[in-house]
Parts: sequence; structure tokens; C-alpha cells
Amino acid sequence: MAVLGVDGWRGAWVGARLDGRRVTLCVLPDAGAVLAEPDVEVVGIDMPIGLSDDGVRSCDVLARRRLARAGSSVFPAPVRPVLDAGSYAEACQVARAASGKALSVQTWNLVPAIRSLDAALGAPPDHRVVEVHPELAFLALDPRVDAPKASARGLAQRVRALEPVMDVLDALAAAPPRVPAADALDACAAAWSARRIADGRAECLGNGATDRRGRPMRICW
Repeated sequence: MAVLGVDGWRGAWVGARLDGRRVTLCVLPDAGAVLAEPDVEVVGIDMPIGLSDDGVRSCDVLARRRLARAGSSVFPAPVRPVLDAGSYAEACQVARAASGKALSVQTWNLVPAIRSLDAALGAPPDHRVVEVHPELAFLALDPRVDAPKASARGLAQRVRALEPVMDVLDALAAAPPRVPAADALDACAAAWSARRIADGRAECLGNGATDRRGRPMRICW
């Protein structure tokens, strides 16, 4: 059965459906469409799922440590109470009260997608959906990947890392219009992680904790 890797893009999602070596890129309008993709064994999604009520997630700390110079690509996940905030100012106030720290603008910009995914996962959450991070996947695929993904060098490094495990150039050549190469490659890396999860070969970061909605606070690849 196929797996799906997903990366957020402009209020929607870039999906990479991986079946054997064949990978097909698509645009999915919302979290509901991601979960409705048919005949998918695992969905690897580059978005926080399990959310702490009062502090930093251990998986984020461990991921930054593992990625070293690329650790800045791991944005701190918001505390769960922030999902109910209606503005950035309110979110910062809620975050300070819960954790002692305000919220970054980058993290606030992710809140609509996190909120949408959280609602779509339901209770109990859809077990097929697992949080991943593309940079952890690229590091595992090829430690030579060290350039920013928006650069020509970074793009070439990521394509080179993915080529042994999937037909990534064919996927890029048939990608939906206007989808950036960096987002498409991140979705492909998420799909590789999803395949490892489905095969029982994945590695995960975290301390085994779940949040109050039963979602695991972990990042896998």
C-alpha cells in the first residue's frame, strides 16, 4: 500500500504519494483532504501533532540538537492553549501564562494549520498520521546535505539524496504548477519517512509522552 508525505504550503498542503519507487506530487486543500487520501498506510506530516500544555517538547529539543547547524529549521511547537487564541497578541499572552515565553511570529503563522490538523485527527487520533521533519530525513538519507533548501546547491543535494529511494526527478517534472521545488522535496522526504514508519524501520525522537488529547509528542523519520 502507498504512503503519503505532506508539507504545508500557502494555507494548503503539498502531498507526495509514494508507491514503490514511484512518487506522485499533488496539492491538497486542507487537513481533511490529507486524511481522506485513499489507500494510504501512513501519512508523514511536517507539522506538530502532540502539543504540550506548559512547556517545550523534548522532541523539538532533541531534533535541534541532532540537526546541529540546521536546527533552526525546527520551529518550537506552540503550547496547546494557544490553539484557542484569536490573535497574535492573545497567543503571546496565553503562551507566557502557560510556559513563561511568548510565541514567535513564525510559530503563530503555523497555528491555523496546526489547529486544522488537530481538529481533523479526531479523538482518538488517526493512528496513521505521524509527525516527521524533512531535515531529519535528509540527514539520514545523505549526511552531505548541508546547504539551505532554497539554494541551487541545497536543491541539488536534496534531489541527490532522494534519487536512490524514489523517482524524484519524474515527480518534479510532473509537479502541479507553481508548487516550489523546496516544498515538493520536503514532501518527498516526508514520504520516505512514512515508508520507514510503515515498514517498522523508523527512528523517533521524544520521551514517550502524549498530550492531553492522546497525541504522541514525537518526531520520526
